[in-house]
Amino acid sequence: MSNPETLLRAAILVVSTTASKDPSTDTSSKILAEVFDKEGAGKWELVDTKIVGDEVLDIQRSITAWTDRDDAVNLIVSTGGTGFAVHDSTPEAVAPLLHKHAPGLVHGMLTASLAVTPFAMMSRPVAGVRNKTIIITLPGSPKGAKENLQSVLKLLPHACLQAAGADSRSLHAGGVKQLEKQAGVAAPSSQHTHSHGHSHGHSHGHSHGHGHSHHGHAMPVRHTNPDENPRSNDPSLGPSRRNRSSPYPMLSVDEALKLIKEHTPPPLVVQVKVDGALVGSVLADDVTATEAVPAYRASIVDGYAVIAPEGSSSSKGTFPVVSISHATPGEIPPLKAGQITRITTGAPLPPGATSVVMVEDTVLKTMTEDGQEEKDVEILAGNVKPGENVREVGSDTRQGEIILRKGEEISATGGELGLLASVGRAEVSIYRKPIIGVLSTGDEIVEHNRPGDLRLGEVRDCNRPTIMSVVRGWGYEVIDLGIARDKPGALEGTLRDALRKVDLIVTSGGVSMGELDLLKPTIERSLGGTIHFGRVSMKPGKPTTFATVPVKNNAGERVEKVIFSLPGNPVSAIVTLHLFVLPSLHRLSGVSPAGLPKILVTLDHGFRLDPQRAEYHRAVVTMDKNGVLHASSTGGQRSSRVGSLKSANALVCLPAGEGTLAQGTKIEALLMGRVRSDLDDL
Repeated sequence: MSNPETLLRAAILVVSTTASKDPSTDTSSKILAEVFDKEGAGKWELVDTKIVGDEVLDIQRSITAWTDRDDAVNLIVSTGGTGFAVHDSTPEAVAPLLHKHAPGLVHGMLTASLAVTPFAMMSRPVAGVRNKTIIITLPGSPKGAKENLQSVLKLLPHACLQAAGADSRSLHAGGVKQLEKQAGVAAPSSQHTHSHGHSHGHSHGHSHGHGHSHHGHAMPVRHTNPDENPRSNDPSLGPSRRNRSSPYPMLSVDEALKLIKEHTPPPLVVQVKVDGALVGSVLADDVTATEAVPAYRASIVDGYAVIAPEGSSSSKGTFPVVSISHATPGEIPPLKAGQITRITTGAPLPPGATSVVMVEDTVLKTMTEDGQEEKDVEILAGNVKPGENVREVGSDTRQGEIILRKGEEISATGGELGLLASVGRAEVSIYRKPIIGVLSTGDEIVEHNRPGDLRLGEVRDCNRPTIMSVVRGWGYEVIDLGIARDKPGALEGTLRDALRKVDLIVTSGGVSMGELDLLKPTIERSLGGTIHFGRVSMKPGKPTTFATVPVKNNAGERVEKVIFSLPGNPVSAIVTLHLFVLPSLHRLSGVSPAGLPKILVTLDHGFRLDPQRAEYHRAVVTMDKNGVLHASSTGGQRSSRVGSLKSANALVCLPAGEGTLAQGTKIEALLMGRVRSDLDDL
């Protein structure tokens, strides 16, 4: 048996409308669990099993709940919904979630099943990777699901380790033969004569892939020595001696995101009260129940508390009603043999009572003399068992049980907050949400609501109110820093004052190469900050700047605060706000995974590529009745055209290249807002 610390974590998702209504009809999950236990070579821990109906959104919510978190499971196997029936929709639900497809696993499963029955061709499996989790869809029949899982199970530990980020060079150090030996598999004998070619191809392919991956995912490489840092224009030198080209190296978006992750300060932990202000906060510690729920034995029906007779097969008879128990605080006298208590749903059982009989199983026999109360009631139910219709102490939540985990977010749906309140938690530890300051810069910028016509050269400030509304929509507190003029002293004073009030500053404008673009020199030369990147190879948003500035907090400790200087063009500012500022805010507030969620979309029409830069194309993403996500452009993408953001709920990630991506192409997109579905109109 492997060390428990090294076990790979698996989850099973049963997709069946029938089983979701009656879990006793599910047999597949038990069989799959046995496969993991008996044939998994001690490498697996089954951490969760869920049952959902044949609904695309329910399937997707279950999968992302397992994959989109720090402690994501290594493997998800679903069973059901892969056939041709009208409601079979598992492949349509899973495919858009995958970041990488795994056709080899699909081929292996189908090949194994075809050796058993030609009807294996009637299955539509998909497999692949989302974030760091392998996802495989199995048939709904217990036999087919078992055969499919058995066919790939020995290879899955290797796949899961790679997906989780293990070093490929180390994993493949012994070549294919070593991998086969470790997995307990062997190549078919008919291929032995080609072993050299296969081994060479495998080794070369993985080596090359590893090298590429290492380049793309390694820690950021500094392009200069610390004493040779590129610096922006010195305003005191005048326009004739300013830089004619940017001194900052052009980074890829991935490199920029890695620098943001590396240099954004970690979140601060605070203790807060449990109330509505918690919504959107992330827990900094596991939360345990301070008391059991329910705290007393309670009835789950309206009826009568009784003492189930011992050694008797019948509890029928007529009994006096000696007391009443409502769902209100108070003492209840003990119940004796031969007596019953009228009880309402949720009310505590009187001492001595063993069970509750539903009011529907009784008949009123006599009333009190004043006719206001029941006196004797006949019990019609036979063979009443102890504990029947009773909710036992701690049956919902046990005292001391972990009810919420570190890293979980308190959502607006009410479940997490209700759970905390139900067990009497008065305070919890959370990651403090940062406060954001938003500043516009430029002598040409005027308030958007200033009355009168614009003078030549003036521009209404649409960036600041738009950025503030977006950040508030993300659930963060925002301070309006106004408009700073293109004067070095004025800009420095505004930024210094803001750094005393906020944790992160977002500015727009003043980051290009003009003699009055003062943000970079002010950050570097006046505030002593470090510009981690000043140019990104992307469209729109090339001059986006990310910096940190050392400041002292109220305790006199040196801390770093973040400044994002976004381009002045409105579209560039909003796109880079979503792409770069949101991940930094997420890190500052403990949210994981950070940044916009990634989805796979199908293009509804051709999208022209930029030959030099990756483009983040504003688009409207909708879901059709089959659960497939479609993307269509919002029109002209000029960076000053604010209208290109209207109705946009996604950024389609177009690679640099020649020509046009054809209609029907599947490509990754970043989701900014709610996806409209064709079912919304039903």
